[in-house]
Amino acid sequence: MLVPFAVLGQSADAEETLRQAAQRVDQLSDPTTKANLMAASGILAGLKLDKEIVNRVVRRDIMQESSVYRAIVEDAQTEAKREIALNLLRRGADIDLITSSTGLSIDEVQQLQQQINPSQN
Repeated sequence: MLVPFAVLGQSADAEETLRQAAQRVDQLSDPTTKANLMAASGILAGLKLDKEIVNRVVRRDIMQESSVYRAIVEDAQTEAKREIALNLLRRGADIDLITSSTGLSIDEVQQLQQQINPSQN
């Protein structure tokens, strides 16, 4: 199904094209396919349309059920935890405090510490 690519086509009104694609996807009966196609539609639409438009048109509740969407969110959360850990390491925070605050493992925090202080082993 090529519906997620519709908004990237040469249409006069990309928002309306996205709306039509989202309506078509919303009619699917298989929840997994629906979620994955809704996520793909939203991601591809973001290449052409503003985030606000995509969020207004694409059903986030369905999109959030997609494994691809969840993987993107998990990656973003992990990256945020790493940034927090790096900031805490730069301020001299204890590794145990960092692991308990971020949920990162001791090994992950020590690897981040090596990035900051490569000369320390």
